[in-house]
Amino acid sequence: MTTQPSSPEDLRAVLFDSGGVLIQPIGGRWNPRADFEQTVLAYDPSITPEQFAAAIITGDHFFAASSSTPDYDDYHRVMLRDLGMEPTSQLLVDLRREVPPATILETYPEVVGTLEELSRRGVRMAVVSDAWPDLPDLHAGLGIGEFFEAYAISAELGCDKPDPRMYHHASTALNLAPAQCLFVDDDPSLVTAAITLGYAGRAVCRNSTASDVPSIASLTELLDLF
Repeated sequence: MTTQPSSPEDLRAVLFDSGGVLIQPIGGRWNPRADFEQTVLAYDPSITPEQFAAAIITGDHFFAASSSTPDYDDYHRVMLRDLGMEPTSQLLVDLRREVPPATILETYPEVVGTLEELSRRGVRMAVVSDAWPDLPDLHAGLGIGEFFEAYAISAELGCDKPDPRMYHHASTALNLAPAQCLFVDDDPSLVTAAITLGYAGRAVCRNSTASDVPSIASLTELLDLF
């Protein structure tokens, strides 16, 4: 049963998705990381762009078949084997080595200003994301980690959105009821799921419109609700 949406005066917090809402990959590809090809070519310079493209598709299928965000090394193993390479321990370490987040990711232009203003107004914030456990570190490296009190991360919880555990983990961490939280995601279906669970919701549609789902074109529109 769908719960009636919260009124603005009830809202105390925003639960943000990360990718597509707060941050985006430089170059446009989330996975594998932008330096995947360069790292692999250091081990085998003979691999062609066509082979990389096929391996990445195999990795995409592995993701799609996983019930939650898979282990990073397992994901790399699938693609490396598709490339005919042995996934040695050193190669796996190199593929997940730490790099400055700003070399592979960037925040959307309005993000920092919006988070600063929400914080100034006393709005509490958390993140609900299908992601690997290093997401808080990535946010910290991009200068936005300080705004979030809690994270619900799929790789840690063992489930992906729209599993209710993802949403509830964040609101419970803030000690707030669902009706006091606004969930924001770039996938309208996940916003619909949150609304069904009693959360308020907005779909971020920067380049399109979402029918039948409350939507915003920019995060700055959230300031009208608080």
